[in-house]
Amino acid sequence: MRDQIDLLATVTVLGVLEQAYFAMQVIYARRKYKVSPPETTGHPEFERTFRAQANCSEYFPIFISLLWVAGIFFHQAGLTKKCLSSSWEQLSPLLPGGGSSGSPCSSAGAWLSPRAASPGQGVTAVCGLLYLYARLRYFQGYAGAARGRLGPLYASAWLLWVLLGLALAGLLAHFLRPRSSTWMAALVWPLQLHGAW
Repeated sequence: MRDQIDLLATVTVLGVLEQAYFAMQVIYARRKYKVSPPETTGHPEFERTFRAQANCSEYFPIFISLLWVAGIFFHQAGLTKKCLSSSWEQLSPLLPGGGSSGSPCSSAGAWLSPRAASPGQGVTAVCGLLYLYARLRYFQGYAGAARGRLGPLYASAWLLWVLLGLALAGLLAHFLRPRSSTWMAALVWPLQLHGAW
């Protein structure tokens, strides 16, 4: 079973580490600008750092939920490097600097290639990695200047919508499969009462 969720677990741990990094940046900013807890106002750079961390924390439960639901229920034949490249080409203009440094996944190697265990999680894991990268760029951009958050904000929002689409497609396919006849019967039962089915 572990082979079927290893990519999702890895992205989850990376996300938790990223959240810890953001929290540490707020602690450092508090010390640097002498803003004692529970105060949330002070030097503008502290306020931007605090707000960036709070925004990232607010979206983290949504991200983790969609990551796991999409990873478990979305099944696809496989993931190719061409698919990865085209996804990065669509996202890179939204990031500061236009993503000129190359794909963050380009050096990830073989684990991004099609997997025998659960190919659907590969697509989801790549979306998760891109989301974490976009959130890191968001945090860095927002801490520097408020306008610096916009490109990565749009990229991370787009990735959440992609994960939501994958999750919904996976759940829909799961519930409409013949082996899910009890769920199908539960969904069809109200229609049978009205004679529509």
